[in-house]
Amino acid sequence: MNAEAIIRSIEADYLKSDLPQIYVGDSVEVGVKIKEGNKERVQPYKGTVIAMRNGGINETITVRKTFQGVGVERVFLLHSPLVAYVKVERRGRVRRAKLYYLRDRVGKATRIKQRFDRPL
Repeated sequence: MNAEAIIRSIEADYLKSDLPQIYVGDSVEVGVKIKEGNKERVQPYKGTVIAMRNGGINETITVRKTFQGVGVERVFLLHSPLVAYVKVERRGRVRRAKLYYLRDRVGKATRIKQRFDRPL
């Protein structure tokens, strides 16, 4: 076996199989495991997927939300053990692969049309 095949077989052990199909423009809820002292809890983070990068074990999504009038973005490594779950709440219809233009918009200008042809 070559080195690439060995790396793929090792990655396969760590890939999550329960992730939904995610697209840019979707409204998602990501459950993030947070450790406080000796307790661990799952904190939901709701927002819009504005970017997706890489593939395989390194796949990431950038999720943006507005909190108290301030835009907040977080990058999640999808196959990380710190990501408990990802739920797609609404499909968005967009014409770009990266939605960085949403950073300059506020209020109703950040709305994304709903997409009905892809099931949740």
